[in-house]
Amino acid sequence: MSSELRVEHLRKVFSVGNPPVEKAAIDTVSFTVAAGEIVVLLGPSGCGKTTTLRCVAGLEHPTSGRIVIGGTAYTDPAAGVLVPPRSRNLGMVFQSYAVWPHMTVRQNVAYPLRARKTPRAEQARAVQEALDLVELAAYADRPVTQLSGGQMQRVALARAMVYHPQILLLDEPLSNLDAQLRLRLRDDLRRIIKRAGLTALYVTHDQTEAVVLGDRIGVMRDGKLLQLDTPREIYNRPADLFVAGFTGATNVIDGSVRGSRDGFAVIEARSGEILLARHGSGLHDGAAAKVALRPDNIAFEPATPGPNRFTARVASQHYQGTQTVYELDVLGTTLEAMEVGSAARWEVGAQVTIGLPPELCWSYGG
Repeated sequence: MSSELRVEHLRKVFSVGNPPVEKAAIDTVSFTVAAGEIVVLLGPSGCGKTTTLRCVAGLEHPTSGRIVIGGTAYTDPAAGVLVPPRSRNLGMVFQSYAVWPHMTVRQNVAYPLRARKTPRAEQARAVQEALDLVELAAYADRPVTQLSGGQMQRVALARAMVYHPQILLLDEPLSNLDAQLRLRLRDDLRRIIKRAGLTALYVTHDQTEAVVLGDRIGVMRDGKLLQLDTPREIYNRPADLFVAGFTGATNVIDGSVRGSRDGFAVIEARSGEILLARHGSGLHDGAAAKVALRPDNIAFEPATPGPNRFTARVASQHYQGTQTVYELDVLGTTLEAMEVGSAARWEVGAQVTIGLPPELCWSYGG
């Protein structure tokens, strides 16, 4: 039976260096994963996402805070509560397949049930259900070493789900697969978890993976949870400049705030030109500002009139077959723009009109 997960004011401090200095790997992180929900922790290496997952698993001991699963506290240092991993009834899927090479597929999946001394008839039924779920029933009696990488990761997933854990924990489970297998299993993984009705906490540094898999995404940096929201909100209303940049808004325009218009911040760029952008945090009239936007949100030769129309010079062109990436000199800086199509429309040196949709530009205190 899947359960709700609550992480409350979690903090994990390590001592590093000589002389030792305390460093917070997790810095007062709080979030809730509803029963049956998939939450993805997204961020760069060293941001604290895997340490958070390991604290939920009981593999790391947090300095302070609480971890509550299904209404029961499993970790609470202040109260002297620290339930060992084996008693938490959690499933875990690692980066490596971690399958037993001397066993068949069926034996690998059945192992957790045998360890729990589950009756044989119940074992057989549960293993068959798990193999059907991951579409490996036809491979049940095959040695696991004869499977592809993607199939072995499905075995690991079936093994983690077969005893119906309260929470399923997944630590970058697709990172060791080649690109084609990763895409195929990524698309299947959400469907499998949802069909099993499991609560899942998933860790990755891959933005596309997070969007495909998560009901909600939590973006982390330096041990802090910066924003936790739906993929749509994370991508269309990033909370700060880091979240915007990490999720693809790699263009940044420096400027200063010159009031507001029609609900948007009015930003004067270094070039003296004016653009409109969504209001972000830390903005007031006269303050320095940074405007972030995605390369694919820049429109070439927009057909309809409106604000944020500028003339740009094509500084470079990078043809990529199905799309072309351009570097544009505009607004006193260089912006990267992407246009889909099998032919490049603009040559280096060309002057082109571009549109920056105000609702897709985000302004933050600079």
